[in-house]
Amino acid sequence: MKTTLQIQNLKCGGCAHTVTTKISAIENIENVQVDVENDAVTFDFASESDLENVKKKLLALGYPAVGEANPLTAKAKSFVSCAVGRMGK
Repeated sequence: MKTTLQIQNLKCGGCAHTVTTKISAIENIENVQVDVENDAVTFDFASESDLENVKKKLLALGYPAVGEANPLTAKAKSFVSCAVGRMGK
């Protein structure tokens, strides 16, 4: 199945690199594409539990799905993820 999630705190190519790398590493997740301009991540997944795993990972990285809580801690994590993503490019 394919889905697109609107996510929060996505700022740049560094963020996109981190999201792509970390989400692609999750089992049963393929074809990850991040659209920085539209704050979205699109990917293929095998089951609902895989989708939930992606949402949990995004939250842990600081990029919660739109509609989920976006506390200051998530925003701070996204800045760290962004910096790591920029260094990894």
